Amino acid sequence: MKTLLLLLLAPLQAYAALNILACEPEWGSLAKELGGDKVNVYTAITAMQDPHRVEARPSLMARARNADLLICTGAQLEIGWVPLLQTQSGNAKIQNGQPGYFEAASAVSLIERPSSVDRSQGDVHPAGNPHLHLDPRNIARVASALAQRLAAIDGAQAPYYQAREKEFGQRWSKASATWMQQAASLKGMPIVVYHKDLSYLVNWLAMREAGTLEPKPGLPPSTAHLAELLERLKGSPAKAVVRSAYNDPRPAEWLAERAKIPTVVLPYTVGGTERATDLFGLYDDTIARLLAVKQ
Repeated sequence: MKTLLLLLLAPLQAYAALNILACEPEWGSLAKELGGDKVNVYTAITAMQDPHRVEARPSLMARARNADLLICTGAQLEIGWVPLLQTQSGNAKIQNGQPGYFEAASAVSLIERPSSVDRSQGDVHPAGNPHLHLDPRNIARVASALAQRLAAIDGAQAPYYQAREKEFGQRWSKASATWMQQAASLKGMPIVVYHKDLSYLVNWLAMREAGTLEPKPGLPPSTAHLAELLERLKGSPAKAVVRSAYNDPRPAEWLAERAKIPTVVLPYTVGGTERATDLFGLYDDTIARLLAVKQ
């Protein structure tokens, strides 16, 4: 009887899905695209949470303890909470340098890398801007690297991951060309942003950053800074004040009302709006919302 039970359980054990813990929604979505039914994906935060400031709660610790792969942005975006998950989970698989820990930033070239860093500059990341997922070219690079990592961890399913990455890449390349065509009129459009989390989007679409609601990265908008920014916009107007779904709406609304320009809320990541249900929807909705202001 015991032998029969073991034989029945063997196929289940052989094809057990990988447990993936994704730090942010964009990487959870990408893991599902590449992993299909061979992975179980849990995302640590929602689109309405600031990825810089996350509590390593017990339920998240339990997920880390059982993870085969931890996927994060890296570049110190999660420095306040991921190291705690790694050390206190007791999971050797997801430690730095192990195959079970993957950083998206390792697959791309980061922008806005400071020549020097000190506290007076605010929340500046020494390795460069970590909000890399809002350039579709970066998503393609990360997808390729992540598919390789999945294949390395789960060698028996390597052909499956490679096939899914190829199929995803084809769809992504086609969609990216469509987005660029749709967004052509956004080139040069001046916008005020909340935080430096939209820099890759601004660069990709060749828009122009006319100001930032934060006086310094990571510092909350102050009345004095907003008043100064309002005065500056009189001489160099912006088309809109753009913020991510997780940002406090009040500073953006204060400035937009006085500057007589609209406020645009972008999903920032998967789940940030009803339409942004996956990576494709994230870009579809982001471009549609920006074009609505341009028209």
